[in-house]
Amino acid sequence: MKFKTFLELVEMQAKTASVLPYFMGILYAWYHYKELHLFNLVIFFIAMFLFNMAVDAIDNYMDYKKASNEHSYREDVNVIGREKIPMPLVGVLIVGMVVVSAGLGLYLVQQTGWPLLFMGLYCYFVGIFYSSGPKPISSMPLGELFSGFTMGFMIYIISIYVNAYNVMDFNSQTFLIILFASIPNMFAIANLMLANNICDLEEDITNKRYTLPYYLGKARALSLFKWLYILAFLVLIISVVTGIYPKMMLLTLLMVPLVKKNTSRFLEKQVKSETFIYAVQNLAAITLVQVLAFGVGIWFQF
Repeated sequence: MKFKTFLELVEMQAKTASVLPYFMGILYAWYHYKELHLFNLVIFFIAMFLFNMAVDAIDNYMDYKKASNEHSYREDVNVIGREKIPMPLVGVLIVGMVVVSAGLGLYLVQQTGWPLLFMGLYCYFVGIFYSSGPKPISSMPLGELFSGFTMGFMIYIISIYVNAYNVMDFNSQTFLIILFASIPNMFAIANLMLANNICDLEEDITNKRYTLPYYLGKARALSLFKWLYILAFLVLIISVVTGIYPKMMLLTLLMVPLVKKNTSRFLEKQVKSETFIYAVQNLAAITLVQVLAFGVGIWFQF
């Protein structure tokens, strides 16, 4: 298998959704707790990245395996069929990435504490059953909820925990504050999945995948797509006003015109090859500028 093909198999281009919440967690840990454990950070990054790649490889594997013969999805669209990757090789790669990732995760549990074990088990459960099993999460109207919560919040809070486990009070209040602070990331990531499902609606129905747009209808799904961005920016403002984030985080509002423009373009036309990129750009803009603004706010203490 060519390296370029491997990168497509694990959907390397989509890793923004997991990497930027990871950096947000680092900044949050320093801002609120003045704690960083660099070795833990490196181990967690490798474990997170490997598992994220495994999940996307599982997604491609299951899509190829379950694809209907009514059209040429297997041969022309799915990377496994198009590039003629042997299925046993894909299976070995998936198992290898999951095992190494889990081993690193267990090491971190030993270093930090039991809360990480339960958070990690949740993430592995969602990741593995997102595309596999008799009723995959991605084929139900739950994909947006689980992808947004898992990548937008769970990666964020685990990144905070592995840095500040020795000083933070890991209680319900802390959990809820971090959950609220992560809403902009959660909603931007959920919208990435929502845009994907809207674009793939007809193909998904053919493949017996009944996602959220199928139940909402296309018009309501598009309305939800728009409102999730609006709510994301409102929560960001509230988070700054309440002191969860530094005032510099308001620089993220500079992305409003771009997000509005991209959203309007997607609302006009939902074609995967042409307009899905606008949801990707919105995710990158919202999350990347948050990371940069958070870092600047910590540096200037404002």
